Amino acid sequence: MGIRTGREYRESLRDGRTIYVNGERIKDVTTYPPFQGTIETVAGLYDLQHDPAHRSLLTYPSPTTGEPVSLSFLLAETIEEVERRRRAEEFRAEATFGLMGRLPDFMNALVTDAAAAHAFLGQHESRFGQNVVRYYEQCREHDWCLTHTLVDPQIDRSKGPAEQTDPEAALHFVRDTARGIMVRGARMLSTLAPFSNELWVGPFYPRKRGEEPYTLCFAVPMDTPGLKFICREAYDSGRSAFDRPLSSRFDEEDALAVFDDVLVPWERVFINGDIEASNYMLGRAPGYTLLQAVIRGTVKLRFMAGLACHVAEAIGRTTAPHVQAQLGEVVANVELANGLIQASAQEVAASRRDSLRALAATLWVFIPQAQMRAAEVIRQLSGSGLIMTPTEQDFRNPEIAPYLEKYLQGKELDARARVQLFKLAWDMLGEQFGSRQLQYEWFYAGDPLFTRARFYHSPSVAQYKSMVDRLLQGKAL
Repeated sequence: MGIRTGREYRESLRDGRTIYVNGERIKDVTTYPPFQGTIETVAGLYDLQHDPAHRSLLTYPSPTTGEPVSLSFLLAETIEEVERRRRAEEFRAEATFGLMGRLPDFMNALVTDAAAAHAFLGQHESRFGQNVVRYYEQCREHDWCLTHTLVDPQIDRSKGPAEQTDPEAALHFVRDTARGIMVRGARMLSTLAPFSNELWVGPFYPRKRGEEPYTLCFAVPMDTPGLKFICREAYDSGRSAFDRPLSSRFDEEDALAVFDDVLVPWERVFINGDIEASNYMLGRAPGYTLLQAVIRGTVKLRFMAGLACHVAEAIGRTTAPHVQAQLGEVVANVELANGLIQASAQEVAASRRDSLRALAATLWVFIPQAQMRAAEVIRQLSGSGLIMTPTEQDFRNPEIAPYLEKYLQGKELDARARVQLFKLAWDMLGEQFGSRQLQYEWFYAGDPLFTRARFYHSPSVAQYKSMVDRLLQGKAL
C-alpha cells in the first residue's frame, strides 16, 4: 500500500471499535464533534507525505515494494540516515508545534527499534523475534497509525500486579489456545486511542520473578473483539480556534484500555513471560524512540520560548533587565536541547549504548525541567493578562468592541491580536488542555523521582567517583 492520504486515514477509523466518552458509546469516531480537530490534524500529517514539496523529506522507498513509505520506519545504518530521520521527525513535530506526544512518528520509531532488537526478543523463542520483524514490515507497508498502552492500573503502587487485592486487574496472560494467547485485565494510558489503527501493548515497568503472567508485549487492531477504551472527557468543547487555538486542534485523548478475554494471534505476540526481554528490549535497540521523543520535546520547548517572547513584547516588558534574563534562560535551554539532539543523533548512528543514557537523561530530566521553567516564565510575564481574555464573540458585539479595542490593546498590537495571543497562552497553561500538557510531560517517562534515581545506578557513576579517588590518592592521569 505505501503511504496513505488523509482521506484514507480518516476512513480507516470507521471500524466499529469500542470507544466510550462521557458515558456514551461512540460508534463512529469520525463523526464525534470533539474529535474532529485532532482527526483533521493527523490526517494533515498523512497528506504532507504526498506533497511534492515534502515527499523526499518524509518518505523513502520500501525495501519490499519500492513504493514510498514513511521515513520514520527507516532502519538507519549511517549518520546520514539518522540525520534523515531527525529532519523528518523535526518537520512533523514542527507541524504540530511539539504539542502531540503521540505523533505517528513515535510509535513508528518504537516498532522500528523493536525490529532492530528482534534477535534479542527471539533468543529463547525465535518465532517472537520473527513476529516483530513481520509486524514492523506490516506497519511500514500499511502506514498504520499506532498507539500504545504501558501502565498497570494505579491501585496500590506499593505492590506488584500479582500482590494486588485483585491480581486480575492488571493485564495478564490467561491461557494458550491453538490460535494465540488469551489475555485479560487493563492497561493505561492509551494516548491517541480513538485516532489510531493499532494498539501496541508494550513493556514499561521492570518485571520481576513471579510476574511472568504480566510480562507481555503484543499488538492488536483497535476493533479487536473484547477490547474496549474508556476515554477521559474531551477538551475540545466546540469553542472557536480564536478562543481555544490548541484544544481545538491537538487534544490527543487518553484512555483506559480494557481487555475482556482478548485473543491475541500467535503471529502478533512478541513477549510472553520473558522477563529479560521485557526489561531490556529497548536497551538493545538503536534508540530511535528516545530520539524522536527528544526531538518532539525540543520542538515544543522552542514553541514555548517563542510564546514567552511574544507575551513579553506584547505588553512592553522586554526593556527590563530581569525579564531579558528570564527570556534568555528559556532560549538558552532551547539551545542546550538543540545541541543534545545533534550529539545524540550521532551516537544513535554509531549504535553506542551510551547514546541511550544521554537521550534518556535529556528526555527524562532536562526537557521536563526546561518546559516547566518556560511555563513558569510565561505565567510570571503574563500576569492578569492571562486571565482577562474576552471571547471572539465579544469583539463582534458593536456595543462593547470599542471598549475592548481601547483598553486591551498591546504595545504594538491591536486588542484583538493581543487577546488572541493571551488566549493561546491560557490554552497552553490554564485550560484543561494546558494542564494536561504539563502533567503529561512531567510524567512522560514515568515517575520523575524513579527515572532520575536510575541515573545513580548508571555505569558512569563509577567513572565520576574514580576521579575523586584519583585526586585523594595523589595520582595523575
